[in-house]
Amino acid sequence: MKYAQQTQNALDRLDQSLATLRTLIKRGQNADALRFMEEGDLKEKFEELQNIITISSTGNMGVRGVQNTGTF
Repeated sequence: MKYAQQTQNALDRLDQSLATLRTLIKRGQNADALRFMEEGDLKEKFEELQNIITISSTGNMGVRGVQNTGTF
């Protein structure tokens, strides 16, 4: 799967988790919201996106999937 598609999928999953967090906060379930952020799904989705970005930056490919061009 291409970097752009992987990144978009991870962003979509993060967005869904943020919507869940918003719902928890809106219902006044603050303890659950904190757990969701610190230990739960939101943390996992953020780490997934962070891993995709980290892996892409350690290879020879740039953000758009092309070789790094160096300093402009």
